[in-house]
Amino acid sequence: MDFVEILIKSLVIGGLIGFAVGAGAARMFRAPQTQGMGAFRTLGELNACEGDPIAHFSFGLGFLFNSWASIVGAGAFTQDVAHRIIPNWAAASLLARNRNIEETLHSPARMAMAGAVVGALVVGIMNSTAVAIPQALQLIATKVLVPAANWLINLVMPIVFWMAALDAGRRTGVWATVLGGLSHLVMGNAVPGIVLGILIGQGLEDSGWNHITRILVVAVIALFVLSGFFREFDLKMMTQFYIEVPESWKAFHALFKAGV
Repeated sequence: MDFVEILIKSLVIGGLIGFAVGAGAARMFRAPQTQGMGAFRTLGELNACEGDPIAHFSFGLGFLFNSWASIVGAGAFTQDVAHRIIPNWAAASLLARNRNIEETLHSPARMAMAGAVVGALVVGIMNSTAVAIPQALQLIATKVLVPAANWLINLVMPIVFWMAALDAGRRTGVWATVLGGLSHLVMGNAVPGIVLGILIGQGLEDSGWNHITRILVVAVIALFVLSGFFREFDLKMMTQFYIEVPESWKAFHALFKAGV
């Protein structure tokens, strides 16, 4: 009975998630005239598949096993389910019958319906298999598959994004390298910094130093400063350099409940 209940709930939740993700991903292609709901990497990865249904399907399939291992071993979905699997498989199902991306991938209504079906199937299958798998196999997934997935996210993905930034030009490569290194130090993952570096570098390549690029650079600097502060990066750095942390600075952290 528990299995049936979990399956039904998973189908409903997966359908709702897929509906929102499919519509949001399609609306991103209409920005800035229409507000989209998605992520920068989702839009870039959908574009990278160039409207080929096989490419969309294989791209989503590459992240399926990572997500499945996470739900089996840790009991939680990864962000790849919403960011990569559902939108790419929804696009693949539509493009398999019609290669016109304006009528398929760029259509919020059709992507929403396809995403709802894909989301219901993906979430339903993942949750039902996670419940049915014995505890011993869950331990194997935790000890073997999850570390492999962490290697993909923490090592392979930063290299892929960094190589893409270097191919985009010298200015973009420099910004991505610098911000990627800072992001790895502050946040533990270089991908956010590399993506921000690509945005800044491409903005400078296209339009130079204007009002928008200056605002973007200031916003990125503020992001790193605040992220480092609330992650106690400054305290850890001073400690590692054997610098005594002033009590006033500890009190300032404690005021915002960041550190001490």
